[in-house]
Amino acid sequence: MKRGFTLIELLVVIAIIGILSSVVLASLNTARNKGADAAIKSNLANARAQAEIFYDTNGQTYDAGTAATDVCNTAASVGNPAVKGVFANVQAAATTAGAGTALTDTAETTTNAVCNSSATGWAAAVPLKGGGQWCVDSTGKSVPEVAANLLAPAATVACP
Repeated sequence: MKRGFTLIELLVVIAIIGILSSVVLASLNTARNKGADAAIKSNLANARAQAEIFYDTNGQTYDAGTAATDVCNTAASVGNPAVKGVFANVQAAATTAGAGTALTDTAETTTNAVCNSSATGWAAAVPLKGGGQWCVDSTGKSVPEVAANLLAPAATVACP
């Protein structure tokens, strides 16, 4: 009597392994997106803390009218030692999201990150990998949003 597996048995085992591996890969992709979204939220939470330090150092204002004194500007830097604005945090979140360069003082869409500021407030929004967007602002909000133009017009400095 010959012992071994038939061709049908081997094909069934290979098919089962293939199905199980596709389920695992799908779960892995979901976990990867959730991890990226957590990194985005963390960067934006850090931006909120950085903005408050900037506000205190910048004479109790988020934007005193120049690039160096605008909390959202790439060149923002006040005080000695220098306190930077939030652009680096928003940019890091945008890079994690795959959104490219963060825009300052412009209308946000579902595909780019943005940071808007005024003398009395600021808000930043970044798209999430898992869909939707995450918004933080100077009032303490940290909320998910799905609106297409979350921070439009550019004067909007609060999350909806």
